[in-house]
Amino acid sequence: MKAIFTIIFILFLSFAAQAQNATYEVKVETIEMTIVTETTNELNLGSKTDVARLYKFKNSKIKKELNFITKENKPKMA
Repeated sequence: MKAIFTIIFILFLSFAAQAQNATYEVKVETIEMTIVTETTNELNLGSKTDVARLYKFKNSKIKKELNFITKENKPKMA
């Protein structure tokens, strides 16, 4: 009896799902844009004044901070 009600319930739900009219037409406003075919690349090398620094000494502050060693990297005595 339970199986019969289950089958009838499933059939009822499937027919109800197919009977719905879900055909809505959505109108979308489109925007026309033109294609740009010309591109200009401008390169100005005269105004850059970047400075690269070379640290000669082994104990400089930057090198110490970049080469730090954590406690986990140190060997442990077993």
